[in-house]
Amino acid sequence: MIFPGRYARRTLFACMLVCGAVLSPAIAAQRAPIEAVEVAARPINQFHIGHDETRFGTLEFVGGLEMSSPSRDFGALSAFRFLKPGGDFIGVADTGFWFFGTITRDADKRPSGIANFRMQQMVDASGQPIDKKWEVDAEGLAVKDGIATVGFERDQRVAQFKIDPDNMKAPFRQLDFLVPARELRQNRGFETVTNANPYGQHEGGLVVVSERSLDKSGNVYAAIIEGPHKGIFTVKRNGDFDITDGAFLPDGDLLLLERSFSMARGVKMRLRRIYGESVEKGAIADGPVLLEADMGYQIDNMEGLDVWTRDDGAVMVSLMSDDNHSILQRNLYLEFILHQD
Repeated sequence: MIFPGRYARRTLFACMLVCGAVLSPAIAAQRAPIEAVEVAARPINQFHIGHDETRFGTLEFVGGLEMSSPSRDFGALSAFRFLKPGGDFIGVADTGFWFFGTITRDADKRPSGIANFRMQQMVDASGQPIDKKWEVDAEGLAVKDGIATVGFERDQRVAQFKIDPDNMKAPFRQLDFLVPARELRQNRGFETVTNANPYGQHEGGLVVVSERSLDKSGNVYAAIIEGPHKGIFTVKRNGDFDITDGAFLPDGDLLLLERSFSMARGVKMRLRRIYGESVEKGAIADGPVLLEADMGYQIDNMEGLDVWTRDDGAVMVSLMSDDNHSILQRNLYLEFILHQD
């Protein structure tokens, strides 16, 4: 098997890691509640490697960062949300860590670096760090009114935490995710946890979408678990892509981040716009593909997504990758403007 270009070796191993062929290192033992982490960020100026175009359908590439750190805990970044649009953020790593930081910007509003990055291990009710990865395989994250809602795989659950960047504590509440637990595949649970548009049909309610837990028709289990129209729905599975995150757009549509892998083609990523009106109890939600990219583009194991509005009114889409703590993969941050034309 031959992979094109200088990314061949990294592509092969990245694909293996995405599929779970190599396990992340064990979570470290007890440590200080919050750890300052030095992060170096190399700017990414081209999305399509070796090409200068910035427009990809309705998406315009603004810029990106390749992030690295000497800290053994840095990496495995599964989901993130901005606490301040395009600036301060919170996230979860699937090794059982919270992370916080700030995107810095140049004079042209492009991402230029990462500042004030910190990590804290998730803790139990007694405040002790949780060392068993299967208990803290955090994959999805929503943020609203000072509350972080996290979707966990393996030990399938959706839990809520009060946000305190200086001392994150144990969850104060577990939510009923409505989908029968027997229908959730162990490593294919809720990777999307997001709040609906506050002015839309679900009035800011909470929506969860699984990665690849399929019903008998081959569609992906999802649910509205908070709001006026609670209930289970499904998302039509399109090709061999799995869902890794999602966020609602200002107009009420749901933007999904998807990932695909095959030994022949390597890793791919895709953005799909799900019609908001199809996100409804008993419905099969679907919508068009906005962007698809393979390893000829600046992508890796893309797992995190957020949507936010820039101070000039532009609707922004930010993506983050999970490196699985592998030297053969990268932690990336990518940023696009979503145009309406």
